[in-house]
Formats: sequence, C-alpha cells, structure tokens
Amino acid sequence: MFKLILPFAFILIFSCNLQAQNCNCAENLKWVKKIIEENDAGFQYALDQKGQDAYQAHNAKIEQKLAGIKSNLDCTKLLSEWLQFIRKGHLSINRIDGKDVDSLVSDTGFITKNNHPTVSISEDEFRNYLTIKKEQNLEGIWDSPPYKVAIKKYPEGYKGIIVSSTADNWMLGDVKFALNNELSEGIYYLRDKTPEKISFTLPIGKNMFQLGNYLYTKIYPTVENTPLEADFVKSYSTGKPYLQKINAKTILLRIPSFNGRQKQTIDSLIAIHRPQLEKIENLIIDIRNNGGGSDGSYAEIIPFLYTNPIRTIGVTFYSTKLNNQRMLDFCKNYKEYGIDPMEIPFYRAAYDSLNNHLGEFVNLRPDRKLVRIDSGYSTLPYPRQVAIIINGGNGSTAEQFLLEAKQSKKVKLFGTTTSGVLDISNMYFVESPCKEYKLGYALSKSYRIPNMAIDNKGIQPDYYIDQTIQNTEWVDYVRKILEDSK
Repeated sequence: MFKLILPFAFILIFSCNLQAQNCNCAENLKWVKKIIEENDAGFQYALDQKGQDAYQAHNAKIEQKLAGIKSNLDCTKLLSEWLQFIRKGHLSINRIDGKDVDSLVSDTGFITKNNHPTVSISEDEFRNYLTIKKEQNLEGIWDSPPYKVAIKKYPEGYKGIIVSSTADNWMLGDVKFALNNELSEGIYYLRDKTPEKISFTLPIGKNMFQLGNYLYTKIYPTVENTPLEADFVKSYSTGKPYLQKINAKTILLRIPSFNGRQKQTIDSLIAIHRPQLEKIENLIIDIRNNGGGSDGSYAEIIPFLYTNPIRTIGVTFYSTKLNNQRMLDFCKNYKEYGIDPMEIPFYRAAYDSLNNHLGEFVNLRPDRKLVRIDSGYSTLPYPRQVAIIINGGNGSTAEQFLLEAKQSKKVKLFGTTTSGVLDISNMYFVESPCKEYKLGYALSKSYRIPNMAIDNKGIQPDYYIDQTIQNTEWVDYVRKILEDSK
C-alpha cells in the first residue's frame, strides 16, 4: 500500500461529462458493465478466479430478470446483484436521489402490496399488558421514524406491528417485520411492503435494537441498562472516537471509523492522553464495525504498538483515462482532498506515468518497491499489552491497520473474523449518464495477491470470542484476560 498516493477508503466523486438522458434499467445495466469491465482493478482477477463461463451465465441470469423490473428499487437491486459476481466489497451502486433503500415512490405515491399480513392490535391494550408483565424481553413499543411498532412475542417468534406511522401506506396492525425466536433471521417489509430477508439482528443494551440496516429505539417500557450495557450502547452508537480509563491497569480506546474526518479527533485523543498511555499496563482498542477510512487516521496509534519493523505490502494502480483523471483533480482541488501543495508536482508526474501505460497496472511508488519497511519508531515500555477487538464489520483500512498492528509482539486480536475486503481497493465514484446512479468501483490491487489474499477470507483473531459471550461483555472479557496474564 502506498499511503502517499491514496488511503484505502479515500473517496473521490467524479461526474461523467455526458448529457442527461432518459435511461431504463437495461441501459443502466449496460453502463455499469462497461465501467466495470473497462476500469475496475479487480474485474480481470474475478474472471480469473471464477471463469468466463460463470460470468456469461451470470450475465444471462441478470438479463432474464430485466423483464420483471417495475421500479427504481427493483433496478437498484438488480444492478447490485450483478456487481456481487465481481466481489462483495469496494463496489457499490446507489441512486443519487436516495430513493432505493426503504422507499419506493411512483407518480401516484407509495405503492401498497396486496395481501400484506396484519394483526389486530390496540396500543393502549398492549401498553397495559406490558405494564403488568413480569418478564422483560424484546416486547415493547419501539420507534424508528416514520414507524412506531409494537414488538409482540408469538409461539413462532416476534412480530413488529405498526401502531402508528406517518407513511400513508402503513396502517394500524400492518406487520413491519417478523423474527424467529432466536432473533437470527426473519422478514422485514420495506416502505413499499416488499419483503426482504434479515439475517442480522443485534440488541444494543435494553433499549436499542438493530434489525439489518434499521435501528429501533424502545420508548415503552424503558429499562435501565447495566454498566456494561451502558458502555456498549455508548460504544455502538457513537460516531466519534473516545478514550476511557477502565481502571488503574487498563485503558479503552474506541475507534468506530478511520474516516479521514476523524483523524484530527484521534490524534487529539492520543496527544491529550499520551501521559496516561505511556504509563498504562494494558490498552484495549475496540474497532468493531469500523469499515475503514484513511490510513493516515491510525498513524499516531502505531508508536504505542511498535516492537519491530513493520512490513507493508504495496498496491498497483490500474491505468485508464477515466481512472487517471483523478490525479488532475487532486492537483486542482488539493485543499478539498487535504493534499499538501508541495505534493502537486508528484501527482502531475503520477498522471503522466499512468497515461504512458494505459491498460496496465502501474506501481506509483517513486522507488517502485513492492514492500515498505517502517522502522522509524522506538519500542515504548508501556503499554505492555495491546488487545484489538474485531468483528465481521471490519474491512478495508481497518484490515490494513490490523495487518500492520498484528506484527507487533505486544498485540493480540480478540473477537471474530473480519469481513475480508482489502485486496482490491481505493474506491472511485462516477455518475451514470442519466444522473440517476452513482457507481463505486476500485482502482488498485494489492501485491499480496495471490499468496496472502484477504478478500473473502478476512483476518482471524488470536482469541475467538464465541456466541456465548454477549456483545456487551466483550470489552470486560478482554480486560480480564489481559489483567490475569503474567
């Protein structure tokens, strides 16, 4: 990876300079395929892995589905399905108007599906039931605008039932979602009442609940969280990094994102608390659900982990006219992208170098070396032990951080296997000819391929935290292991 060139999740928005048109889904699919086939750094790698026959079969399957497209939402799903053949990460397709997540609007308003499941319910009666019941579980009145739902237990599982809504097509008694007893899977109905499968749920303390991409907050009855639950709610719901002293032996550093906008906050936390960090026995870094950002965001953390030279494998950039335009944009808009004006000559030279090798992968490091060896730190006596908590929500720059951190003799990883979206990276965004969609694809490929590929594999922890240990208990579980070790 070449930090000077581009962080792993550095985002650049590029608008295709084409006149607006009226595009149907078939035309949008044709555009997506053309951009990916001609410009994506991982397209040929995917073909090499899966084969041309599999790709043709996938295209035929998608083409057959075009006839059934009846809405923008249907089209977005189809385009996303096409992209999934290439890889699961560092690819995205979204409508620019945003009307493809939980909404579907026609010329006449919201479309309501026929035969939608309903349940007879009264909010007042359900509140009375909740008041007298002794057992506290998921049952209650929950809010996720524009919906207020009653989550009620049934023999087959839980149902979320509308008690009020500002969405015109949702009425009292309509079932918003249904979950099995284990809360491991279920059905969630989108705003147009299209059913979608849910395979991810997460209680966040006693008063918040994550259902796939949707967050619900309990409004009745609210229950006081335990101290561990309160800490987890803070950790999960915060958008900013923070540092917390757990006790005299252990400090927690929570980093929900390595987004470039968080770098200043992370650096400030490190600077303010440096005296504590340089005396503390144990440091826990919780990066659960940190999906990446900018490599520079974790630079100030590395000195506290360092014990020996860190080897970082570089990347190579795929050269096309579309991809290379980015370098000129860096030069023109250097302030917007946080680029030092002194580096502008480098980016102009990089543009020339890329353009001289169209259709090829180019190593943009000045020395053309494949590996960078960082030995510019001294080993600090404290912290003596560093635990990094990880899970399946970690990808991209977060995984790059782990590859560097785990080379330290101080560091151990705790949790579950990461997502595995790092090898093909450096996302770049373009708008469709009709200005309907924004497509994100990747510009670079790691030299780790194929001998140490991370994509679709992830990074495994040193200490697996199994399902019997609740999310609210992970930090305390790690703390006990660190403090009990000798």
